[in-house]
Amino acid sequence: MEENNNSKGFLLGTLIGSAVGAALALVFAPKSGRELRDDINKGTKVALEKAEEWKDVVQEKGSEYTELAIEKGTEMKDKGTELTKKAVDSTTKLTKDVSEKTKNLAEDVSSKTKEFAKDVSKKTKQNANEITDQVKTDAKDVAEEAQNEAKEVADTAEKLKEDTEKN
Repeated sequence: MEENNNSKGFLLGTLIGSAVGAALALVFAPKSGRELRDDINKGTKVALEKAEEWKDVVQEKGSEYTELAIEKGTEMKDKGTELTKKAVDSTTKLTKDVSEKTKNLAEDVSSKTKEFAKDVSKKTKQNANEITDQVKTDAKDVAEEAQNEAKEVADTAEKLKEDTEKN
């Protein structure tokens, strides 16, 4: 865009400089009035023809640069659209993957928690049964021991009674 402005400025300066130079040359040339007017008319026609040529060149270059700018703008827009689509697709895929992984992790944690709860429950029942069995065994042993002690006390009491009756 800056190059386009520089080109226009150069062309405009060249055109104006040519016109001013031609006019000054005609004014300061030692000729009669008629010859001078003829030369000024010819110079003006030449300047107008040159201006017309430069105008066409400037319009042609302007059209070329306009088309190029539109083409580049369209390319950039297409690239931007493509990049936006890729970003949206990538974000959608990432969101889906994270969601799926989170769901799988939650299911895995839930499953492991249930297994752990079952194991704890099973071990608790097993421990309760072992303790119950141990208490029963200990109670049986205490009962047998108490029975044996009672039998010994009874036997000792019987012996004492017999010894007392003998004496």
